Amino acid sequence: MSNPGKQEKKLFMTRLMTPDMANFSGNVHGGTILKLLDEAAFSCASRYCKMYVMTAALDHVEFKSPIVVGDLVTFKCNINYVGRSSMEVGIRVEGEKIREKTKYHAISCYFTMIAVNEEGIPQKAPTLLIESETEQKLFNAGNMRREMRKETKEKNLQLHVGLDTMIS
Repeated sequence: MSNPGKQEKKLFMTRLMTPDMANFSGNVHGGTILKLLDEAAFSCASRYCKMYVMTAALDHVEFKSPIVVGDLVTFKCNINYVGRSSMEVGIRVEGEKIREKTKYHAISCYFTMIAVNEEGIPQKAPTLLIESETEQKLFNAGNMRREMRKETKEKNLQLHVGLDTMIS
């Protein structure tokens, strides 16, 4: 049972990688992993804000090591930053080779999730309580990535407007 006064900022989700997830080379298909990442980010963010969320962005997916059929994969999720309705969920994916008794860092990424009501309208997310120096560093880094996303979005919009006028 959860403590109503305590924020649930972390979520761990472990899955066995099965043959139906494999690509032609025996590794788990990247699209399968992206789907699982999205499910983990959704679970972490919706548990944190106690409402449904939707995915707004996926940043900097870094595939560090291939994941193979038979590995256990743990998605370690953390709420790093919260704005008005948006939340950044940092995810570290760790693989585990059961027979070899070894673990490896497979993937790191950041999802931006938006708290929404039943009609899909953005809602205010709970203010993130910073309880340690590490959480403050994660919050500051998340805010920096948010600012970079905004800047990139503005530059891309300007580029597309410029391209549209050239094509017309």
